[in-house]
This record gives sequence, structure tokens and C-alpha cells, in this order.
Amino acid sequence: MVRLISFDLEGTLVKSISSWVELHKRFGTWEKGKEYAELFFAGKIDYVKWAELDASLWKGHTRDEILEWANSVEYMDGARELIEFLKRNDFKIAILSSGLMCLAGRIAEELGVDYVYANELIFDKNGVVTGKVNPAVDFKSKGNILRELKEELKPELTVAVGDGYNDLSMFREADVSIAINPHEGVEGDHNVDSLWEVKEIITGLLE
Repeated sequence: MVRLISFDLEGTLVKSISSWVELHKRFGTWEKGKEYAELFFAGKIDYVKWAELDASLWKGHTRDEILEWANSVEYMDGARELIEFLKRNDFKIAILSSGLMCLAGRIAEELGVDYVYANELIFDKNGVVTGKVNPAVDFKSKGNILRELKEELKPELTVAVGDGYNDLSMFREADVSIAINPHEGVEGDHNVDSLWEVKEIITGLLE
């Protein structure tokens, strides 16, 4: 008996709004980054191009600088307890993030989740940002990833938890969707303020 739950990462499990935005602000590239975001949302460039343009602004910065930021990001209240509860109840756990693997990988390892998908900056052999990126999770593909996991695992129950527009595609693939502190216009089957409430909803589903 397998159950599956997929989480967005930033704003859901951790107190970071966006890896991309926070690194822009850290590296002083936010003005240009904002321009690129506007081009994407206006439909003038695709997600792959947007990711590459962003990453190109950080050329020459190091993996260590980026990990220093990633390692400073804190968990949302109740995150560890929720993951432990899910493991005890036969859930396979996936993190689907359109943020960066430098953060998602750290959280996945610390929490011991089963699957992690995020975008990867490419570093050279000296650990320096090349400006290239592997855009594994584009703005709409979370639903596709979750569908593939469902086909592989054939779970009796699939839950999705997230807060933003790019989580709506995985909400549509789930049996039950939970929006936590959702952005305007984002709704799930349940809308909640905390991960403790997520735990209560899942407890109800299991009963």
C-alpha cells in the first residue's frame, strides 16, 4: 500500500520565497533579473531562456557562495514533524521545486525524502557558475512530474501541497490538493495557514 505526497519547497516547507530572487538580491543582480521575469510573464521568452538569462548574471560566483545562502534558509514551523508523520504512514515523499537544487537537495537530504526535482545551476570543475542551467522543473511541468510518479508508484492516495501558480498543475494531478498561505488566485481543495493544519487534513484522510 503506497501513498504519495508532493510538496512545493519555497514558501511551503522552507522560509524562502524564491531561490532566484534571493540570489539576485544577494549578488546585486535583481534589477536585471526583474526585467527577465517581466519578459517571461509577458510571454516573450520561455522558461528555459529565462533560467539561462538569470544564471548568466551569476557567472563567476562560486558554489560556496550559493551554498552559504542555501544553508541559511530555515524550515517552516512543523516541517520536520510533518515529514516524520508521513513516513510513519507509508507515504512516498517528493519535493518539486522550480527553485534551485542547491537548496532543494539540502532539504531533501536532511528530511530523507524519496524524490527531489529542481533546477540545477551548472558549475565548472572549480565550482564556479558557468551561466548555464539544467531547467528540470519549468513553470508548468510539476503536473507532468507528478503524473509520472503516479504511473510508477500507482499510489492509492496522492496529495499535493503548494502555494503558487506553478503548483496548480500538480494540484490537478492529485486526489487532494492543499494550498498553504496561497498566492492570490491560487486555491486547493483545502486552504490552510500552516503545516500543522496540513497534518490534520492528512490525518483525516487516513481515518
